[in-house]
Amino acid sequence: MPIDPNAVGATGGPVTRRWSSKDALLYAVGVGAGTNELQFTTENTRGTEQRVLPTFAVIIGGGGAPMNAVGSFNPALLVHGEQAIELFDEIPVDGEVESRGKIAAIWDKGNAAVVEMESESVNTATGNPIFKNKSSMFIRGEGGWGGERGSGEKVVFPDAEPTHKVTYATREDQALTYRLSGDRNPLHTDPAFAAMGGFDKPILHGLCTYGFTGRALLHTLCGGDPSRFRSMTGRFSRPVIPGDNLTVSMWVDGNQALYRTQNDRGDTVLDQGVCRFDA
Repeated sequence: MPIDPNAVGATGGPVTRRWSSKDALLYAVGVGAGTNELQFTTENTRGTEQRVLPTFAVIIGGGGAPMNAVGSFNPALLVHGEQAIELFDEIPVDGEVESRGKIAAIWDKGNAAVVEMESESVNTATGNPIFKNKSSMFIRGEGGWGGERGSGEKVVFPDAEPTHKVTYATREDQALTYRLSGDRNPLHTDPAFAAMGGFDKPILHGLCTYGFTGRALLHTLCGGDPSRFRSMTGRFSRPVIPGDNLTVSMWVDGNQALYRTQNDRGDTVLDQGVCRFDA
């Protein structure tokens, strides 16, 4: 078994990442924003100041966690398990962050290993923390060493109709746009590589689904104002096929909403969702 459980606690960084207005615009288009969201998709619309989608934090942050300390594995068998972001300030249109990360946990799921990573990013212009990223990677075929399985705690959804529902359509070429923000994993573009992972066709990036969902949460819960968006956590439960429609259901309680995202067939693709926001 090439996964090394002793990598827990390993730290890395700093990693510096710079971005421009163009990077933020490209990301917004990559997660489905269009002509009705010009504050995120243009920089020269009269009377409209460019702003940045909160989920852009997953593109410019998350650095520093020393994944090389975890060991070797077949990348075709790795899928994104969970993702969380916490924002302390609005992301500027262009800037630079410095990130430091760590391997927070490695769990033995029997037929797979789960690697959890955490990273905190500082705005180099101010010296202040701007956001945190937490993520987990599910690596099939790498469990079975007798380690702890991890927490089984789950979000309990209300037995009631959701407060809000929003549906967005993904394009069949959605992954081709999203990958230009940095994730060139061929699982999302190469049919042969996708088949090695057991998929009939390339699947959409999990973080693209996360971005679509984040847009729905932002516009519904925060009136489209990124400064009100505080955090978002979710678990990837099923792959999305480019071209699927995504419906985000939200159950609001004060400054928190539980959410889940489903495809056209009613399958939940992003589960265990919690979003916190300012009123």
